[in-house]
Amino acid sequence: VTIPLAYRGILAGILLGFVRAVGEVWATIVVAGNIPGRTQTLPTALFSSVQLGDDTVALRLVSMSIGLAVITLLAHNWLLERAKTQKA
Repeated sequence: VTIPLAYRGILAGILLGFVRAVGEVWATIVVAGNIPGRTQTLPTALFSSVQLGDDTVALRLVSMSIGLAVITLLAHNWLLERAKTQKA
C-alpha cells in the first residue's frame, strides 16, 4: 500500500540522486580514486581529459554529461505530467 502511494517520490529521489552523483567529482577522487577503467566516473574522466589537454575527449564527455542531464530532466517532467493526468 505504501509503495504505490510513494512511487513518485521514490522515482524523483532516484533521478535527483543520479544527477547529484554525476556531479560529484572531488568526493569520488578523494574516496575511490581516479583509476582509468576501474574507478573512473564520467566527471573524473572529464577532469582528467581537461588536465591532460585532450579537448576532443573532453568535449565528447561534456556532450555525454549534458545529454544525460537533459534525459533525466525530461524523464522527471514526464513523470510529473503523468502523475497530474492520473490524479485528474
